[in-house]
Amino acid sequence: MSASAPSRQGALDPRRRPGRVALASYVGTTIEWYDFFIYGIAAALVFRTQFFPQFSETAGTLAALGTFAVGFIARPIGGIVMGHYGDRVGRKSMLIISLLMMGIATTLIGLIPTYETIGIWAPTLLIVLRLIQGAGVGGEWAGAVLMAVENAPPRRRSLYGCFPQLGLPSGIFLSQLAFLLLTSTISPEAFAAWGWRIAFLSSALLIVVGLMIRLAIEESSSFEKVRDSGTVERMPVVEVFRTSPKQILVGSLASVAAPAIGYLVSVNMVSYGTVTLGIPTTTMLWTLIGVSVAWILMMLVSGLAGDRFGRKATFAFGAAIGVVWAVPMFWLVDTASLPLIIVGLVVITAANSIMAGPQPALITEMFPIRVRYSGASVAYTIASIIGGGLTPLAATALLAEFESSVGISLLVGGVCLVSLTAILSASRRTLEAGTIDSDRPAPDRVHG
Repeated sequence: MSASAPSRQGALDPRRRPGRVALASYVGTTIEWYDFFIYGIAAALVFRTQFFPQFSETAGTLAALGTFAVGFIARPIGGIVMGHYGDRVGRKSMLIISLLMMGIATTLIGLIPTYETIGIWAPTLLIVLRLIQGAGVGGEWAGAVLMAVENAPPRRRSLYGCFPQLGLPSGIFLSQLAFLLLTSTISPEAFAAWGWRIAFLSSALLIVVGLMIRLAIEESSSFEKVRDSGTVERMPVVEVFRTSPKQILVGSLASVAAPAIGYLVSVNMVSYGTVTLGIPTTTMLWTLIGVSVAWILMMLVSGLAGDRFGRKATFAFGAAIGVVWAVPMFWLVDTASLPLIIVGLVVITAANSIMAGPQPALITEMFPIRVRYSGASVAYTIASIIGGGLTPLAATALLAEFESSVGISLLVGGVCLVSLTAILSASRRTLEAGTIDSDRPAPDRVHG
């Protein structure tokens, strides 16, 4: 049987239909980002008092957000390890492992005794479990987007690739909704004492749902083509650094802005709105929930735009909005007027969506199939450390130092400028070094 025969048969397999695979990628990433972001919200709202009571308010908040950033330290490890086996064994098995790591670690966080009960062991266990979370999500993104993009129709790779990206605002939406329900139904004292744990313990049920969906789909057809042809790389991570260093650099720098905006809105804005501006927690969470819904819709539109106008052009447009809007956004937010806050946040999340929609297809097409999981994982996790892990810490430190939002505005604008410069300076050959259909360079195929 020819190497192409399994692919032709697999295309008829309902377990590999593009829509079903994209939906499975979306649901799985939504659950993983829910796990990831409930930690961020809890760090902003309650971890200071529960795990770092010996510190001052600012120092305790920085320590709590520091444990949030710790998860990003483990992301490259998870990305490299899962990238290696994802290119050698397959995408599907790594996605199942990452989902289990996230779910188990999140559930256990909900069971950790506080500092008052076990002393220094409380923050220590929190950091260990956060590291496991980070390693799990480090291998998640690339596997999910590869499953969606590699099984997508040739002219709809940007659209189908954006479905795993939808898991980010959807996870934010669910995490904010969970805390909104908890803070609305129990007293502040009960929420701080035990109520926050419910959000973490509920992850156990979500993981069961996610596993059922992911077990029901087939492996990526593109990976099976490589495996059937006997061209699987022995050391894919080493090979991708050897053959695609420019793609890793461009992919990492271009991908910095989207997570920076995402974590700023989902993590920092909760504490900024409630502590700095004096907005009630419930009001702030409802506002962010509404923004998340708009975020999801805008990302779908940007996925379509990536197929219609090109990945590069669409992505660059979103980065440019981020550069221009960073300062006006905080002008509007600092008014403490709810309508103006919504306008400020919707526009900045539009910048995120326009970048994030075509991003999976853009990054995927930079790397050959045989090293694609490793390349995409490394590029994305490097960007996440800079844009997502350090941004909440830097924003909190800048606010404490200057007691205004000017520093944060310049930080966001600067990060967006880095991504804009990286994508505009990238050549077609760099952006198309690996195609979905072939392992050979295809610089003549233009996507913007």
